[in-house]
Amino acid sequence: MAGSNIPMDAAAAGTRRRGSLQRAARFALGCGLGMLAAVCTGMAAHWLPWLSPVAILPFVLIVACTALLGGFWPAAVVALASAVVQGGPIARLTHWNAAASAMAALALLVLTALFVSRLAARGDEQSQVAETLNRRMRELYEFTRRTLQIDLHEAPGKHLAELVREIFALEAVVIFDADLHEVYRAGNWSVDPQEMAQNVYHFETSDDDAATGLGRRVVRLGAVPIGSLVVRGESSPLTNDAIASLIAITFDRYRSIANEGRIEAARRAEQLRTTVLDGLAHAYKTPLTAIRAASTGLSEMGKLSLAQSGLASLITEQADLLNELTTRLLTTARLDADEVAVHSSTVSVGPMIDEAVASLGERRAATKIAVDLADEGLELCCDRRLMVLLLTQYIDNASKYSKTGGPVTIRASRASNEVVFSVHSFGPVIPMVDRERIFDRYYRSSASAHQAPGTGIGLSVAKRAAMIHGGSVWVSSEETEGTTFYAAIPAETTERGL
Repeated sequence: MAGSNIPMDAAAAGTRRRGSLQRAARFALGCGLGMLAAVCTGMAAHWLPWLSPVAILPFVLIVACTALLGGFWPAAVVALASAVVQGGPIARLTHWNAAASAMAALALLVLTALFVSRLAARGDEQSQVAETLNRRMRELYEFTRRTLQIDLHEAPGKHLAELVREIFALEAVVIFDADLHEVYRAGNWSVDPQEMAQNVYHFETSDDDAATGLGRRVVRLGAVPIGSLVVRGESSPLTNDAIASLIAITFDRYRSIANEGRIEAARRAEQLRTTVLDGLAHAYKTPLTAIRAASTGLSEMGKLSLAQSGLASLITEQADLLNELTTRLLTTARLDADEVAVHSSTVSVGPMIDEAVASLGERRAATKIAVDLADEGLELCCDRRLMVLLLTQYIDNASKYSKTGGPVTIRASRASNEVVFSVHSFGPVIPMVDRERIFDRYYRSSASAHQAPGTGIGLSVAKRAAMIHGGSVWVSSEETEGTTFYAAIPAETTERGL
């Protein structure tokens, strides 16, 4: 690091020498031209007496021009020379002695030099400030333009660090990405800046140290810290703030693109899984049909022993159960693939609920099911097949997990522009953390998963059927009140798919 500073110090010394020579040349040139102009003006005033009353004005103009071009000290030298030259004409005009005339002229001309040089210096300062601001604006514009061109399919931290150092002419830069927990550096650091960058993030330190030339900033997205920036070199606090903000925006764009990629990958995986489910379900239908036909034929032969008849009945029962599961898989795959055509019509709610109860068959014969309708003439515009499927899933789920002998109550009522269905039973309480996820496919609540066999498909099918109608589903579960599954369906549903 020390060795790398030697060329920089030599270059700075050379720059200072060139600056001194330029200032000396400007001083000499200003003095020479000003004194020459003063002598010429004095000679003209001497040979042309009628110029004496206004002779001071050209000298004031000469001193003012010298102060504008060379500063105060060249103007002061020219003012002294002008006062000596101007003393004679003033003495003839005012009858003063030459010394008094020269002193009067000198005072006037020095005041002119001081006033004009101060104005010129202030103008130069304002010009330098404007030029600095303009340069920083150009640098920020260039940094913004080039950050927009970064390939955000890979982490941008390293590229950002190099861009900051290059565009803003800084000695060294380090950027910490808290999300990836990576530190990116550019330039020469005498010590490893990783700990410093991480401390800026963890302690949320934002400051500028003029002694060391370090600027520290927490990179924030809104109010949330997502990283840090440390720079060493000539920079302003506002520039450091702007750089940190642009880095935060770039990090956010990178995360958005990465999330889009993950979402697209998940969508393709889900699409593949749906295709596999559909293919498997179709493949199972053929052997299931043969098994059911064979078990039915065995039962009708009439020459089976009691044990054999029991086995044939078991085969038929399990084949029916497997057939129902396969039908659910097919329905799930088609709902996810948007292959279900929705045909809405006005249906009576009471008969539709009866159909859903009847579809359970003997599997739920031991469950007491009650139907409570606030209005026997309640109607709903919906796809009857999908609504029966939704209610069947709700009733089957309630029957499966209800306490032995506990009733299952089905209700339907009109609420504003919706028909709200509910299926109530007493069973295991569903924890609050499971009440949203229980409608996700394959998810089963930890409180009841061990009490009855299941696949976690039924409630996801019910949710999808409700969503296709523009409705919603939810569940409430309390120890004293029991568990109730709800489905709210718009009363005037139009044909549409999701």
